[in-house]
Amino acid sequence: MKVAPSLIASRLPHGMLLLLLAAFLSVWTIEPAFGAPQDQERWNHKYDTDNYLFGRDPIPFLKDHIDLLPKGKALDLAMGEGRNGVYLATQGFEVTGVDISETGLHKAQALASEKGVPLTTLLADLEQYEIPPNTFDVIICTYYLQRDLFPKIAAALKPGGMVLIETYTMDHLQYRPTFNPAYLLEPNELLGLLPGLRVSRYQDVDDGHTAFASILAQKPH
Repeated sequence: MKVAPSLIASRLPHGMLLLLLAAFLSVWTIEPAFGAPQDQERWNHKYDTDNYLFGRDPIPFLKDHIDLLPKGKALDLAMGEGRNGVYLATQGFEVTGVDISETGLHKAQALASEKGVPLTTLLADLEQYEIPPNTFDVIICTYYLQRDLFPKIAAALKPGGMVLIETYTMDHLQYRPTFNPAYLLEPNELLGLLPGLRVSRYQDVDDGHTAFASILAQKPH
């Protein structure tokens, strides 16, 4: 038999009602953030090794186009162990890296020290992090796909600033069938995720081991 909530409430002491309400609200507010600690723990565990999981060298697309990037402040979103952000620092950029994993950021700092360059790191969940607008000359984000970040990235670039993004496409499923398709790019999707920016370079690659797309785009002056 179903009992109306109002009837239950009428039979409970006022103090008990307040306790139940407080318990309900605490569950309601905590539950949406449940994924972040899990993500942090997962990546901390992955990065907890002496080796660099994705190597110490930058992705070729960044290295090949480094001369096109305007010098100044650079932001590396989902920095991981720092291979791309540290490379930017070695090329004279003032780099800030953001990631949810403190283990990854510690390794990024170690790599920067090894290379003899300064590096600022920020521990943050990118689903909550607010990128300051009109601040950066370069923003990079590699192998991390959060679609609502794209308009924030565009807003965070200074006029003339450039964004470089590279991540997996749907074709990658042939190599990793268990990969969550929600975090894979649809064909040519990357070309439409940065409205208002001019595309300078774009590639869609399947090298027989992995499949990914890369883009370099610029905010108008």
